[in-house]
Amino acid sequence: MNSQLYDDILKIKEQLEVLKVQFVQSEKPAEKKDRALFERVKTETAPLFTLNERWANEAEQYLKRHPGQSVHPLQLKNTKENIELVILHSYYIDVPKKRFMELYNSIHYVLDQLVEGLQKESTDE
Repeated sequence: MNSQLYDDILKIKEQLEVLKVQFVQSEKPAEKKDRALFERVKTETAPLFTLNERWANEAEQYLKRHPGQSVHPLQLKNTKENIELVILHSYYIDVPKKRFMELYNSIHYVLDQLVEGLQKESTDE
């Protein structure tokens, strides 16, 4: 099993839960163009964007080495973009809750498919 990919997926899932709680419990910022908010978001989200980039690259390599998985490269690309959106929406609270949850659930679906593939691979070895 690709343990780094597996660990990164679990970290992303944990962070998504934190972001969801933040989205639900936070108030919309008074001014989206507030420099202090921008700096806070930039600082707090940098590790999340790094993690997102890393898991996406690892997942892409994994799919190249293991063709025939239930996740397709386009799904990876879309999931990476959706994670970026969820990160930003959780701070700026600028989409309806329904849309946020659609992104959140879509991300989890693809990540769960990857985890299943990784687990199946480890039992086949």
